[in-house]
Amino acid sequence: MKDSAPDWFETCVSHLTSEGTQRVWSVLVTIFGDLAQEETDQISGAVITALTSLAGIKAEATRVALHRLRKDGWIESTRKGRSSFHRLTAFGRHQSVTAAPRIYAKEAPEPGLWHVLIASNSDSSRKELADLMLTGDYISLNPATSMAPGQVPAGLEELMGVESSAISVPGWLRDLCGPEALKTAYDQFLRSTQIIDQEMPSEGAGDPMKTAILRVLIVHNWRRIVLRHPAFPAAFLPADWKGPACRAAVSQLLEKLPRPDLTSLEAELDS
Repeated sequence: MKDSAPDWFETCVSHLTSEGTQRVWSVLVTIFGDLAQEETDQISGAVITALTSLAGIKAEATRVALHRLRKDGWIESTRKGRSSFHRLTAFGRHQSVTAAPRIYAKEAPEPGLWHVLIASNSDSSRKELADLMLTGDYISLNPATSMAPGQVPAGLEELMGVESSAISVPGWLRDLCGPEALKTAYDQFLRSTQIIDQEMPSEGAGDPMKTAILRVLIVHNWRRIVLRHPAFPAAFLPADWKGPACRAAVSQLLEKLPRPDLTSLEAELDS
């Protein structure tokens, strides 16, 4: 067993929240996506507040974030006596399920097919390309050209689409797919996971609530990075890219922090 300091949990939380002000609604999305993704899953407001307080989030900020998620159609809430319970809506579950493979897969996907879209000089053609860029699936090669994994999308009106399974990747494209700011984010996250692995007892957190919030914060930080860019294969990224090392570290930490059953979290508050 590792000889861990008495404040190992606070040390781990500190490293996972070191960027300062957190977007509380985004943390809540991760809580639901990691702990309560099934249609029948629901979490009481008391458990949510207990989890977020362990991450240094005030109860009032949690209530405001829950209200925002209800307003935006992510969650729905019901009352049982004096207690409130929250669950993902169909929209929220769809968003979570769609992102899950990118977040939890032990190996990054390797798209076998790519497509390039080329716009003309017309405003309508450029707007069609700009609208597709908003999906987050594309990388802009220049103002008139974008690229994404998979087949050319159906319904294009003014864009030229070309598919290929063989693309020559020059250095400038590697730098474009893996810019310095993103590389730095991966480097910092990898250091945080290494510190957490060193600080955390070998048997894990040993407490359902601590296990849950550590899982959530790890997944939350990982999700914020890995969903910032399309799923690029190694050939498209710089040689010193830390993405695979981060993915392996996340998988190892989540194995040490198995997803607690929601009933065990509710029971913790009643004990």
